[in-house]
This record gives sequence, structure tokens and C-alpha cells, in this order.
Amino acid sequence: MTLHWLRGNALTLLENGTQFFPALLEEIDRAKTEIFVETYIFAPDEVGHAMAAALERAARRGVTVHVIVDGFGGRDFVNHLLEPLTTSGVHALIYRREVATLSLRRRRLRRLHRKLAVIDGRVAFVGGINIISDYEAPALDAPRQDYAVRIEGPLLAPIQASVRHVWGLVSWASFRRRLRLLDKAHAQALPVGDMEAAFVIRDNIRHRRDIEDAYLLGIAGARREIILANAYFLPGRRFRQALVAAARRGVRITLLIQGLADHPLQQRATRAIYDSLLGAGMRIIEYHRSYLHAKVAVIDEHWATVGSSNIDPFSLLLAREANVVIRHPPFATRLRDSLLQAIAQGGREIHADAWQRAPLWQRLVNWTAYGVVRLMIGIAGYGNRH
Repeated sequence: MTLHWLRGNALTLLENGTQFFPALLEEIDRAKTEIFVETYIFAPDEVGHAMAAALERAARRGVTVHVIVDGFGGRDFVNHLLEPLTTSGVHALIYRREVATLSLRRRRLRRLHRKLAVIDGRVAFVGGINIISDYEAPALDAPRQDYAVRIEGPLLAPIQASVRHVWGLVSWASFRRRLRLLDKAHAQALPVGDMEAAFVIRDNIRHRRDIEDAYLLGIAGARREIILANAYFLPGRRFRQALVAAARRGVRITLLIQGLADHPLQQRATRAIYDSLLGAGMRIIEYHRSYLHAKVAVIDEHWATVGSSNIDPFSLLLAREANVVIRHPPFATRLRDSLLQAIAQGGREIHADAWQRAPLWQRLVNWTAYGVVRLMIGIAGYGNRH
């Protein structure tokens, strides 16, 4: 795989909803012609209502607004926000709306997990942050840890092309009249900065392994350090082998993984592979200050990625995902500093000797969870491919 690098971009790292939501709302309120929003979750909480109100204001002043929400992650959106938005003139589509419960059929597991926004072809946002409050769990006084990127420059062209393509696919699949997308807002893709970046997607046709391959290229080139923060980390054989090979050639590898689990089955499955990761010399940090939702990595303070894709079979083999890969030392350093701060404030390191002394019943639970997750992927039709 060869990444399509584009130079001349200006990218701003946004940490958590505290920075992301105001930046996105500001651009929506500035919109003059066209807005695209894709998200997995669009919650009917204070953040979701504020975002919906901004989109409604834009539609009322004549902006063409397109919103796509996943049919499983966005079930509350369908029940509470869809009708008011469409009544206000927003064009809204649901990705695989028929899903009521998440079955193991391959088609049902193919979710829209991307978090993208493009405004006027002038600015885009790519990352892992859903439209939902960072403080979803009242017992936690720290926000959900996550990241997004604000983008201007040549990278807008492939991002805009991608959101328009998905809109066309979903409108057709929804048995609607295919909504003709007028070229109201051509991507403003002239150079505006000095940053080199690539837009990488995962779909089920031409780009099945592009995000995984982008990670593998970055890991293969690592010489000093890899810091990888991922909410749901259950890599397949190729990914694990790449990390082990990097560790053997002296690369310092730090894995920041969920400590507070919103999906306990996946957390237990991840813990089943701790022995092999620790045995290869990697550091494992579990984040306990709040829910870790990040899907980011930094390599050698030079290469970075921010996006929606977890390193697990559901993201890497089934869902529609989108990441940005950046080669720019100042950006990579800023992300690295943010991750180190998160580790310092909420991380608990898993030490190999203590982990090996864990009770047998815990190990049995972990390996049972691992087997269940692998079985789920096998039933979905991907068990022998990863």
C-alpha cells in the first residue's frame, strides 16, 4: 500500500469535546453553502441538542445540510432528533436503519463508525469524537479522552469526495430518490500551511485494509518510540507481529488502553493478550481517570494518526472508518505530550511480574472472552482472514 500524501495543509489537534464541539459549532454557524456531518452517535443530550440547533439554524438560512447517523449507534437520534431536524430542512439519512439489535450477521455488523464533518468545502473535521457529552457518566469528573483534527488545505479534496460518495450510497440504499448533490462548495484545496498528511478510509470494497496497512507502514518505519492509544485494542496476527518486531529492534512501545470499560467483553478479550505483549517488552497503561475513547498513535515524534478506527476486528474488518495520517514533527510532538499527560494523570501501568501472579480465574475469564470475540468474528465470516 502507498499512502497518498498531500502537502500544504494546516491541521489543528483538538482534544476531547471541550475543544472539538466549540470548533465545530463555530464553523457550522459560519457555513454559507453546504454542510456534511457523519457520526456513529448523535445523542439527544445537551451536546446533541446544541449541535442539532446549529444545523437547523444553518438550514433555515439556506445552507444545504446533510447528516448521516449510524442506525445502531444512533438509535436515540432516530427517536428524538431526526424528525425535528428534517422538519427544519436538514437532509438526514440513517445508515442501516433496520437494525434493532446488533446481530452477528456480517451485514448487520457493518457499521458507519466514521466521525467526519465538511463545511463549505473550506474546513473539515476528522477524528474519533461522537456527538455526545464527554461527561456521559455522572460519577466521573474528567471528560472522555478522545481526539479530532481540524483541517484546511489540499486534504479537503479527498475528504469531501468521500463524504459525498457515502451520502450517495446511503441515499440509494435507503430506497429514496437519490438526492442529487449539486457542486455548491468545491473543496478549497489550495495550500494554506506546511503540513503533510494523508486521508485513509476503510470500507468493504477497495479499501478493506488501508487503515491497518497505514499503521503497519508506520510501525515498520519506527526506530525509537511508538505510543499507541486505542479504546478497543485487539489486534490480529499481522499487527501483533509488527509490534513485536519493532520491540525486538529496540523500539520503546507504550500502549494506552481502556481501564474503565464501557464494553467489558472486549476489555477482557484484550487482557488475554497482555502476557504476549508484556513478554515482548511493551509497556501497557490502563487509563482510569475517565473512559478512554481515543484512536491515535505517535511514532518517533514525527508520524501521527488521528481517527475513528480502533485496532480490533470490528473496526479493521467490518466498519466504515476514517483516519488522518500526519508527518509533521510539531503536530506529532503535541499529540505525544497530550498522551503523556493523560498517562500521568490517569494511567495505571500493568507490570509483567504482577500480571503473571493474577488469579487463575481471571485468566480463564479473559481467555473465555477472547474466544467469544473471535467466535463472533468467525460467525461474521472473517475468522480465517485475520
